[in-house]
Parts: sequence; structure tokens; C-alpha cells
Amino acid sequence: MAFPVFDGHNDVLLAERSFADRSGDGHLDLARARAGGFAGGFFAIFTEHPDGFPRDAERGPDTPPEPSVSHALALATTHARIDKLLALEARGALRVVREPDDLELTGPVRAVMHIEGAEAIQAGLGNLPELHARGLRSLGITWSRPNAFGHGVPFAAPASPDTGPGLSDAGRSLVRACNELGILVDLAHLNARGFWDAAAVSGRPLVVTHACAHALVPSARNLLDAQLDAIGDSGGVVGVCFHHEDVGPHRTEIARQVDHIAHRIGPAHVALGSDFDGCELPEGIAGAEGLQDVLGDLAALGWSDGDLRLVASGNWLRVLRSTMQASPARISTAAARSSSVSASPSTSAPETRPNTGTSSENGATTPGE
Repeated sequence: MAFPVFDGHNDVLLAERSFADRSGDGHLDLARARAGGFAGGFFAIFTEHPDGFPRDAERGPDTPPEPSVSHALALATTHARIDKLLALEARGALRVVREPDDLELTGPVRAVMHIEGAEAIQAGLGNLPELHARGLRSLGITWSRPNAFGHGVPFAAPASPDTGPGLSDAGRSLVRACNELGILVDLAHLNARGFWDAAAVSGRPLVVTHACAHALVPSARNLLDAQLDAIGDSGGVVGVCFHHEDVGPHRTEIARQVDHIAHRIGPAHVALGSDFDGCELPEGIAGAEGLQDVLGDLAALGWSDGDLRLVASGNWLRVLRSTMQASPARISTAAARSSSVSASPSTSAPETRPNTGTSSENGATTPGE
């Protein structure tokens, strides 16, 4: 049985080619989406640093963090890629999700507009309502570099995500404003202290769109047991990333990660977050056309059809629908508040914070950054 898939992350908008056109390059286009049952997902908008790492660069434990990007560059890049996404919608290749009712997995591919790294947001949040009006429905506070709102984890393994300070005052305000506007806050790439700061501030389910379990692969990009527990307790979701350095060397490791997380926090709190066109895939999967093979690997582990539907799409749709419930009055209030938020970020951390690991993980030696 084939299940429609709603995926937690892709970077196809960063490619020079178009999602609408069949291509032998990359991992995702419309033809490959149809072949694999890809019915929708989070389409990321990301700003590369002109002096940053090449996308295919080798990264290791000693690789320094990528430098920050300027707000001006990020804003220009973001609007250009929003234009690209909206042009795909005008062409009929997909439909941008703006309301909960848009989350139907029939007809065109459904695209949640996601910004990865909040550099395009003014520190005072003044342009956040404008971006929401253009279609923004999901925002990652950081990529793996610092910005005015928080600090991303380095690409390092073995390593802990507990590195660097927590959210700035502007970062906490950003989480609150996204809650009010109905914008999902993505904690992928965020360091552990930032994660706990966001958890303390947010009134919405905690979400990490693309990561794996640190207990299985001790990458700084992966989540400690305590973080997984907090996501489950909040009613949130983790999308399992397909990048081989985070998930493992073979496609079957994706199912192993999903199964591990489901046993830890329940099958209602885990989904897929491939990172198509932004990662190096493990052996056994070439792109979106292989999504049903991933679900088949889960079925081979004894997963029921009902739980497979949750992982394939149901969990993402539930969290998105609940997060996007924002009335016009709340949107107006958020817009008014954003104009009065301080533009001077602070890197101070709160006095108390939950532990960022459990005995099973803290017993291992995982050097921090």
C-alpha cells in the first residue's frame, strides 16, 4: 500500500533548476515527487553566505562555524526565493499552504513556506507580519551559524548540541510573535540552550523539522533524549533527517531512527524530514521516488498501517493545523507588538534550564564545541 507523504524539509528552492521540471539532478522535482507519493512538505528558503562553506564541502569535528550573514543579504535572498515559490504556484506545480484548510493531500503538491535561519527578520520583528502575509508559515530560528536571535550547532560528530549561549531577548520575542501569528517555530539546527529557551517561551507544540536521535548517532545536529521527551510532552513532532552523517550509512537507518524515536515518545510524535536537495543521502535511496521504500522498511519492523499514516503525513498535518490557528485579531496584535520589540539582542541564558541529556547519553564522552 502506498501512503501519501508530507515531508518536513527540502531545499529544492535553492537549486538553479525548477521543481516543476523533470531533472536527473538532485533529489526532488515534480515527477519524482509523484513517483514516490510526495504530496507536500516544507519548502525551505535559505541564504548562503558568500564566503561560507560550499554545499558539498567536507565538514568535520574541527570545522569552524560558518560566519553570520547580513540582514540585507538575507532579506533580498528571501524575497527572491519567495518569488520563485509563488511562481511555481502560478504555474500550477504546487499550492502554497496559507490556511489549515489548504492541508489536503489531493491535487497539487502542498508547500509550506519555510525560512531556515531568521536573518531576514528585523531584530525588532517589524517585517514578520509582512512575511506572514506573503505566505510564511514556518520559521527556523537558526541554521548552523549564529544570528541576532540564537546560535546554531556546528556540523560536528561525535559532539553534543549543548554548545554556546541560549536565545537572545530578540529570539524569545520572535518565538512569542510566531506563536501569535500562527507561524510554526522550527528548532532544527538550534543549540541545546536555545532549544530550552524556546521551550520555556513557546505555547505551541515543539517541532524539529529535520534531525535524528543523538543516542543512535552522536552528531551535534541530533537531539538528546531529554529534548525528544520535551517534544513528545508538548504534543510536537520530530522529522527524521535523511542526511547520512546524522541518520546512518544506509536507507534502513531512517526506519531505525523513526522506530527508536517512536518507542521513546510515541508514533504520534515522529515523521519524515528528508532534507532533499540539501543533504547527502544514505545508500539505498536516490531521492523522493524512494519514499515508499522508507515506509516499507518501517512495515518490515512491524509497523501498522495506522502508525505508518501518522509518520507519512498525519503527524505533520496535525501539528501544522494546530499551529496555524491564528485569528485576524491575534495577527493584528502581533503586528502591533512587533513594532515595539527591542532591537538589541541579549545572549544571557535563563537561570534554570532542564538537563540536556539522560544518563544513557551523558555517560558517553561527547566533546562540546
